Amino acid sequence: MLLANRIPTTHVGSLIRPPELLRYISAIEQGVAADRAAFEAQLRRSVADVVRRQREIGIDIVSDGEFGKFRTWSAYVIERLGNIEEQDIDEPRGAGRDQSLFPEFYAEYFPTQHLPRRGIPIATGPIFYKGQAAIAHDIDVFKSALQGLDVEGFVPLVAPASAMPRFRLGHYGSEEEFLFALAEALREEYRAVIDAGLLLQVDDAFLPYMYDVAFADRPLEEYRNWAEMRVAALNHALDGLPQERVRYHICWGSFATPHVSDIEIKHIIDLVLRVRAGAYCIEMANPRHEHEWRIWESVRLPEGCKLVPGVVSHATNIVEHPELVAQRLVRLARLVGRDNIMAGTDCGFAQATHVRRVHPSIQWAKLEALSAGARLASLELWGGG
Repeated sequence: MLLANRIPTTHVGSLIRPPELLRYISAIEQGVAADRAAFEAQLRRSVADVVRRQREIGIDIVSDGEFGKFRTWSAYVIERLGNIEEQDIDEPRGAGRDQSLFPEFYAEYFPTQHLPRRGIPIATGPIFYKGQAAIAHDIDVFKSALQGLDVEGFVPLVAPASAMPRFRLGHYGSEEEFLFALAEALREEYRAVIDAGLLLQVDDAFLPYMYDVAFADRPLEEYRNWAEMRVAALNHALDGLPQERVRYHICWGSFATPHVSDIEIKHIIDLVLRVRAGAYCIEMANPRHEHEWRIWESVRLPEGCKLVPGVVSHATNIVEHPELVAQRLVRLARLVGRDNIMAGTDCGFAQATHVRRVHPSIQWAKLEALSAGARLASLELWGGG
């Protein structure tokens, strides 16, 4: 997709499901008999509507909102893997050091999130991919919605580290063996998206987030060893796929929490850029991390790659002013090159089927601000032409 003399616009992927679709999803999740033909028709209408709406407000590279996925942006994949079972119930959802610093806040906040609980995955045998029908259906619905629109489509799929941030080895003898087997299974899903002519976005929020959960009180090198193995597994999953068709997304978790124990980007930027991707989607509007834009004064973006900074946040109902969006884009464009930057969001607006981070009307207002800000930045960077 050629966009001359302007900054392209996109986002991270998950969008708020419309209530008409949620009624069917709720029924299916609760085991209530649902008319599958009616659900399919509603899903296709919903995806077509959300794609059209993105295009109308000026988003160039759009998603299907992740409307076809159940559970969460990461846990959806459990149902697509063979010889993976979820055993017992994991401990209550929480952070690590951040939660210990603000226990009263977390005690109030987490019960409001209504995120689905998940067990701990264990490999009962060799891991394999069995989700061919599911990913083929996602692709078919999305490509039907894209027909006739001058946009490009991307599909967010989960990285190995985020698919199973915690697991039990079961069949495997080591973490490395488990992760690389998982990566080989995920490669089939990744390849299906690229073979369909769509962009692949690999979501990896748990790569930074697990620092606070499990490593904040331990030597940094322990965390880096943990993360390096998972980056290697992801690159194994991407082996043989065209790098220019891959986007890699990280963030520090979607929760509107203090985030004072987040890993700093300076400690992981080399690992992020080690991923074989053509674009890097990094949370940069988050007030805990916005100051880190200056890392690009000393870090060089890999040749031929693009930076997709988050310039609007999912974590506040305040709608960013387009001039602020433009300022964020211009200062980065002057460091990495105006042709090497795209406008994106920090994270998705609905990390789980029934979890939304802002009101739907605010979601669209934020994307409109993103689009307007990108236009302002383009005028400043390229001039009236």
